[in-house]
This record gives sequence, C-alpha cells and structure tokens, in this order.
Amino acid sequence: MPDGAGGPAGPPALRSGFATLLGRPNVGKSTLLNTILGQKVSITSPVAQTTRNQVRGVLTRPDVQVVFVDTPGIHKPRSLLGARLNDTAQDALSGVDVTLLVIDATQPLGKGDRFVADLVPGSALCVVNKVDVAGRRAVLEQLQAAATLELAEYFPVSARTGEGVPALVEAIVSRLPEGERLYPEDMVTDVPEAHWVSELVREQLLAVTREEVPHSIACRVTEWEWPRVRCEILVERDSQKPIVIGRGGSVLKEVGTRVRSQLPPGAYLELFVKVDPGWQSRPKALERLGY
Repeated sequence: MPDGAGGPAGPPALRSGFATLLGRPNVGKSTLLNTILGQKVSITSPVAQTTRNQVRGVLTRPDVQVVFVDTPGIHKPRSLLGARLNDTAQDALSGVDVTLLVIDATQPLGKGDRFVADLVPGSALCVVNKVDVAGRRAVLEQLQAAATLELAEYFPVSARTGEGVPALVEAIVSRLPEGERLYPEDMVTDVPEAHWVSELVREQLLAVTREEVPHSIACRVTEWEWPRVRCEILVERDSQKPIVIGRGGSVLKEVGTRVRSQLPPGAYLELFVKVDPGWQSRPKALERLGY
C-alpha cells in the first residue's frame, strides 16, 4: 500500500469499566440501574435501606461494557447492620472509573446529600432523579443547589420513565478507558440465584407488610433443590412473627404468589418465619446473612 494511503477502518476500540451509584436511601439508585439495563437486577421499595449489598449489573454493547455497582443508601446508622451497610456503600468507591452521586429532585438538598457528596471525587456525575414527580421549578432549583457541590456534570433524569437516562449512559461510556470485557456478553448480573430469590422474598414482604416491620426482616435461602426452594424469614421479636405470617397465612401466601410470578415456571417456594432476637446487632448473625 502506498505511503499515506488509508486502509479500511478497524472496529471501534472497546471501552469497559466500573460505575458506582451512591446516594442517600430512597433516591432511586436501584430503579435507575434497572432502567439502564432494561431488566430488574436490584429490588426496589419505598422503604429506606432496601438495598443491603453491592449489586452488580452489566450493560454490554458491541463497543462497550459498563459494570454498574448499586449500593445501600448512606445514612446515620442505628445498628451494626446500618454501619455495615454504610461500609459496603463506601467500599464501592475504590477502583471504579465513574462515580454517580444520585440525589432526589423532590427533596431539598440536605446535610445527608452533602455528606455523601464529600465522599465522591470531583469527577463524579451528579444525577438529579425523579424529575417526573418534581415540578419544573423544583428541578431547576435542585440543579442550582446541586451546582454548589462542584461536581463534573449534572443530569436531570427520571429513573421511572427513562427520561434523560440515555444521555447519562453516554456520558458514563465516554469516561471509560479502553479495555477488554470484564464479564461474558450474556451476563447481566453477578447476583447468585439463591440470593436473588431471597431478595425477591424480602422485596415483596416490604411491599405487603408496608411500614410494620421493614428493617427487622432478613431473608436467606436455606435449601435449594430446584424447583424446590426453602426460604427462611428472620424477624427480631415474637410480636413481628404474626405480622409476617398474616391471618391464616395470608401474608406469606401473597408474598409467595408475587415471588413465584417472577421465577421460572414450576418453582415451588416454601417460606418459613423464625424469630432471631437482635440479629441486626450481632456480628455472627450478620455474617451468616452475608452483611
């Protein structure tokens, strides 16, 4: 080929890396992750501290792979569990390529938001979520308040409707380094199946019991012989057990029905309730539950 002649263009360089979502409880991090991926990989609930572990969701396109890390909401802890959730969230900041600070457009920017903002690097992207609920003036005021955090860029989005999400994803992609894929192309999450089922059970318990026992519930799969799955539900006090079971087992039946609707056909789910006093403050109990 003569000097200076251009050959056929090669494929675009592959970009890959990690992006962590950080914020206070209930700002919509898990909903945002699910919307970005186009499927549910992280449970959601109006109850604070729904997310208790780091959840990785993988977005793969021909030229990019982004591994998103969903984290527990950072809050003022009232138990050993709460302290460990904060540690889990902050641990997700190390070694990532992009950090997303997610704040709520419907709530004034408060001390909690500023505390979290102080944890993230100046290169972080600020995501102002729930613009579909907040009025236009509230969104503008929140963007002005968020500008005082002095972060790299600001994105008004609605995790629920998807508004503004594509532009956010492109900004994340543009910040990733060139590199090989980190996960197989067909992998969307690294959450083990048994853990996912226990999380679905906890999500539906939060939905059905509402505000009655949210933080006192923990779930773990104790037997897995597919399609038979046995899931144990832990509560802290005897008085909470009948709330979780429901009259004539009504709550457990409703939860079982909701969870099975999200599992492959034929799944047989057994739910049992056990009282484990003070599990939120006992190190061994937390370790057994994976916290």
